[in-house]
Amino acid sequence: MAKAEDIRWDLSDLYEGISDPRVEKDFERISARADRFEKKYRGKIKSPSLTAGKLAGAVSELERLSEGIGKILSFAHLLFAADTRNPKTGAFRSSMQQKATEIQKKLIFFYVEWVSVPKKRAKKLLGNPNLSGYRHFLEQERQYRDHTLSEAEEKILQEKSNTGQKAFSRLFDEVVNNIQFRVRLSGKTEKLNQSRTLSLLYDSDRKKRKAAWSGLTRGLKENSHVLTYIFNTLVNDHSINDRLRSYEDPMSARHLSNEISHGAVEALLESCEQNFEFVSRYYGLKAKLLGYRRFYDYDRYAPLGSEREQVPWDRAKEIVLSSFGEFSSKMKKTASLFFEKNWIDAELRDGKRGGAFSHGTVPGVHPYVFMNYTGKPRDVMVLAHELGHGVHQYLSRRQGYFQAHTPLTTAETASVFAEMLVFHRLKEEETRREGRLVLVAEKLEDIMATVFRQAVLTRFEQSLHRERRDQGELATARISELWIEANREMFGDSVTLTENYACWWLYIPHFIHSPFYCYAYSFGELLTLALYGMFLERGKSFVPDYMELLGSGGSTSPVELLSGVGVDINDPDFWQTGLDVIGAMVDEVEELAEQSGLG
Repeated sequence: MAKAEDIRWDLSDLYEGISDPRVEKDFERISARADRFEKKYRGKIKSPSLTAGKLAGAVSELERLSEGIGKILSFAHLLFAADTRNPKTGAFRSSMQQKATEIQKKLIFFYVEWVSVPKKRAKKLLGNPNLSGYRHFLEQERQYRDHTLSEAEEKILQEKSNTGQKAFSRLFDEVVNNIQFRVRLSGKTEKLNQSRTLSLLYDSDRKKRKAAWSGLTRGLKENSHVLTYIFNTLVNDHSINDRLRSYEDPMSARHLSNEISHGAVEALLESCEQNFEFVSRYYGLKAKLLGYRRFYDYDRYAPLGSEREQVPWDRAKEIVLSSFGEFSSKMKKTASLFFEKNWIDAELRDGKRGGAFSHGTVPGVHPYVFMNYTGKPRDVMVLAHELGHGVHQYLSRRQGYFQAHTPLTTAETASVFAEMLVFHRLKEEETRREGRLVLVAEKLEDIMATVFRQAVLTRFEQSLHRERRDQGELATARISELWIEANREMFGDSVTLTENYACWWLYIPHFIHSPFYCYAYSFGELLTLALYGMFLERGKSFVPDYMELLGSGGSTSPVELLSGVGVDINDPDFWQTGLDVIGAMVDEVEELAEQSGLG
C-alpha cells in the first residue's frame, strides 16, 4: 500500500456526518447560551465595578461558547477539504459559517467592551491571580484596541465576510482542486488532479516533469480569468479592512496576530535575501550533477542519483514513529494515536484538496492530519511534518481553546523539528557516500524551499498588495511579472525561469486563505534549526524543556516561550545562526559530490 489507499480519517469524534442531528442541536444550545451570556454580561465588562473574578467567569463562559462553535466549523472545514467536488460539503460549510456568524455577533460586545477598558484598570485586573489562566489571551486582545470598530460595525463586517472573503476563498478551493490537468504521458493524455500533477515534478524522467509543467500551466491559464479575479477581489478586501481598522501596512494585522514586530520580520527577510547565494550555489551544482547545460524551473525537484523506491505507507509510519521515539517516548506515544484512531486522511482522491495540514480542531476533541501520500520518499518528511504539528496541537490542548494555539511564528516549531528527527535518523542509517549525498541534498532543497522560497512569496505578496492599492485591479500578466521578479532575485542565473512558470502563483492557497502567512515558515525553519542544534549539544537534558514548550501552546508570547529553552529572537545574530546551518549543508553537498567524483 505505497500510496495509502483507504487511509481516511474518522471524523466521528466531531460528528457522524452532515445529517447528524447533534449538529443542529448543538447550534441551538450554543445560540441559547450565547443569548444568556449577552444578557448577563452586556455593559458589565467595561463597568468600573467589574472584578477579576467576574471577568474570569465571563471569559470561561465565552471560551466554552467559542469552542462549541469551533467544533462545528472544524467538522465542516475537514469535510470540505476531503471532498471539494461534492456540492453538499460546500453547502454544508457555507451554512455552518452563516449560523456561526449569527452566534458570534452576539458575543462581539465582549471584545469591544474589553478593549475599551482604561489601561490602568485593565493592568490591575490582569495582575489578579483569578485571571492567570487567561492573562495572555486578554492581553493579546487588547493589542487590537486601536483597530477595533464599534460593535455595530464589527457585526456588519462579521456578517459580510460570508459573502466576501470566505465566499471567495471557497470559490478558489473549488476551482483549483477540481481542475483536471491534461498531462501527456507515454503518448497519451491523462487527466490528473493537482496533487498528482505536482508529484510528477519530482520524477526522474525529464520528459514527465516537462509534461507536468506544461499540463499544470495549461490548466491554470484556462482558469486564470476567474482566479485572477479572486486574487484581485481578496487583495482589495484586505485593503478595505486595513483602512477601516487603521492598519498602516498590509502586513500589520498579520504581525499583530503573530506577536512580532515589523522590524523583526524585515530583519528576517533581509537576512534571507543576503544569503540567496546558497540557493544559486546549490542549483548550479545540481545542474552539473544532473548533466544539464541549462537548468529549467521544472528541473528544480528532479531527484539526484537513481530513482528511489517508493516508500509503503506502513514503512513511512514505522520510520516516523521510531524517529520520534528515539527523541521522546511521549512524542511517539502521542503520534501513534493518529494511526491507531484514524485521525489521518492520506489517500489520493479526485476532488480532495491538495497539499497537507494538521488541523487542531478544539481541545475537547483532538487534531486531524491531512495529506496526499504518493509514496515518494519526500512524503515521509511531509508525514513527519504534519504529525509534528499534530503532537504540538494535542499536547497544547491543556491550555484551553483560547490559548492552545500558537501564533504562526512558532506554529512550525514542532513540525520542522519532527522532520529533522527523521532526517538525521535516515542519514545515520545511510552508509553509502552517494546515498548520503542524495539524502542531504533533498533535505537541503526542502529547507531552502521553506526559508528562501517563503521569503520570496512574502516579497511577492508585498508587491502585489502595494501595486493593487496604487494601480487598482491588476491583469494576470502584470501579477505574473511581479511573481517572476520576486523569484528571479532568489535564483539568479542558476535557474532559467520559463514563461510557463510565470503563472504558478495562481494555485498557491496561502495567498488566499492567510495573507502574509509565508514568512512564518522562514521564521519557524530558522528557529528550529537553532533549536535542533541545541538538542544535539545538550542531548536528553533538552527534551523536557522542549516538550514543555510544546505543551505551553499560546499561553504566553513567543519571546517568553522561547526564552524557556534559551532562545532570544530579538538577538540581531539569531537569524544568521540558522542560515549558517544551511550554508554548512551546501558545503557538505559540495564536499560529498567531490568525494563521489561527481562535483
